[in-house]
Amino acid sequence: MRDPGKYPFEIRSLSNEEGGGYLITFTDFSECISDGETPDEAIRNGLDALEETIAALESLNLPVPEPGSGGSYSGKFVQRVPRTLHARLAIRAKQEGVSMNTLVTTLLAEGLARKDH
Repeated sequence: MRDPGKYPFEIRSLSNEEGGGYLITFTDFSECISDGETPDEAIRNGLDALEETIAALESLNLPVPEPGSGGSYSGKFVQRVPRTLHARLAIRAKQEGVSMNTLVTTLLAEGLARKDH
């Protein structure tokens, strides 16, 4: 497995309307975001989420980008979702013992794989 610590990331503070704290995104992975109350916590949580994202991609035999290969895509995909959907995703992620980022990544990848066949 690739070392999650070698991938570039961006951190930004979240407004009070967004829930406060800090958001971390990885320029090479549009499907991986995380957050934390402090920048250090966001980094720790982000690296955990990235490790799970890489493992999910590898388990689906999908390509894992090289560190710094963000290319022409920004690597960002941040979308507000309805609270009911957020709750359902959080419950399912907990049931499966993975982060919500990993669950959403896996669901998206599986959906794209089915559509491609």
